[in-house]
Amino acid sequence: MTGVLLTQYQGKIVGPVAWVLGHLMNGIFNVLNAIGIPNIGLSIIIFTIVIYLCLLPLTYKQQKFSKLQSKMSPELKAIQDKYKGKKDNDSMMAMQQETKELYAKYGVSQTGSCLQLLIQMPILFALYRVIYSMPAYVTIVRDAFSPLVEDLMATTGAAEFLQTLSAAKMYSKQFTNDAFVAGDTSYIKNTFIDVLNKASSADWEELINQFPSLTSSIENTHALLNKYNNFLGLNIGDTPMYMIQTAFASKQFLLLIGGILVPALAALTQWINTKLMPQPANNGKVDPNDPTAQMQQSMKTMNIMMPIMSAFFCLSLPAGMGIYWIAGAVIRSIQQIVINRHIDKIDIDAEIAKNTEKYKAKLEKQKTTRQMSLYANLSTKSNDLSSGSSSNISEAEKEKNMKNAQDIYSNKNIRKDSLLAKANMVKDFNEKNNK
Repeated sequence: MTGVLLTQYQGKIVGPVAWVLGHLMNGIFNVLNAIGIPNIGLSIIIFTIVIYLCLLPLTYKQQKFSKLQSKMSPELKAIQDKYKGKKDNDSMMAMQQETKELYAKYGVSQTGSCLQLLIQMPILFALYRVIYSMPAYVTIVRDAFSPLVEDLMATTGAAEFLQTLSAAKMYSKQFTNDAFVAGDTSYIKNTFIDVLNKASSADWEELINQFPSLTSSIENTHALLNKYNNFLGLNIGDTPMYMIQTAFASKQFLLLIGGILVPALAALTQWINTKLMPQPANNGKVDPNDPTAQMQQSMKTMNIMMPIMSAFFCLSLPAGMGIYWIAGAVIRSIQQIVINRHIDKIDIDAEIAKNTEKYKAKLEKQKTTRQMSLYANLSTKSNDLSSGSSSNISEAEKEKNMKNAQDIYSNKNIRKDSLLAKANMVKDFNEKNNK
């Protein structure tokens, strides 16, 4: 892979997801453009809302699991205390069975919410890819660069100058790629758009100073992109760090406030989001004797680190990513408030009773299947005995096998609609015909 962002991300898992989400983002931007408000910041917010609403069922399952797990934690600890220090096979098997029954009682899986996370992670990574590489997925934004890029490609020294811009550092490999060196027009155009898409206001000013003959083309392109990128008075193509530095240099205090607010709000909303997540019954304190203590400690550390990481990344990335970060945290917080209230209204005892019945029915089905398997094996052995093909089985073993078969046949607790009951009917029918 060359790493060209304009060429849509080609990862085997995230790539196809990003392709689908890219079409969604393109559709949202086209609708906003049709009604006269083509704005990337607003598109990001709507896009994030749609994605998180689609993920709501998975989010609900994950939150429900966390809530039920915190309630079952004391019982899980009691089981582990019961078998503490017992390393024999019977004790280990018994503990495993009781643990399995406990999870079944609460209707949760021992693998936790891993499945939900595995499904969500590619979507969230793809979401980042689409927002970070808007021209690769949104046709109108890509077309905004085209006139200027064609002018630059026809200008001597443009490629060399673009490599000196601060935005070009992350694309250094693209300028030395064989396709670029060989003069592949499509590849060169993509590379130019990549650099210009990440160019700061200072980079655009340098571009005008270097190529005064292209001033009109540069200013028109920059003005159009500013129109797309302007959100609440901020250019979301600039990083908050650049906003802060520019504000101090030019004494634009409104710009300074904007540069500080983006990472600050990203950290604050992330912190609120973590506080709204289902907490253990011990008010967030990690009990070292709790069987889920290690997981709780990891979650506690993550809850501290996530707001700090959010502020750091949003300070150095384009403000558009900060808007995505903030919008995502706000939407998740609203979802968690609604989900938590719904889960709190659930009758846990009724839920446990329902899950217990399901588990018993599952065990009964498994028991019937095992009995059918035993019946088939016994029938085969009986035929072998009658034909004299197994003369090495003792009379005591034959008598024991026949008694087991008779016990199964005489079981009065067999459901009338079970496979075993039907097998008994066939057996009785055959016996009558043989007489």
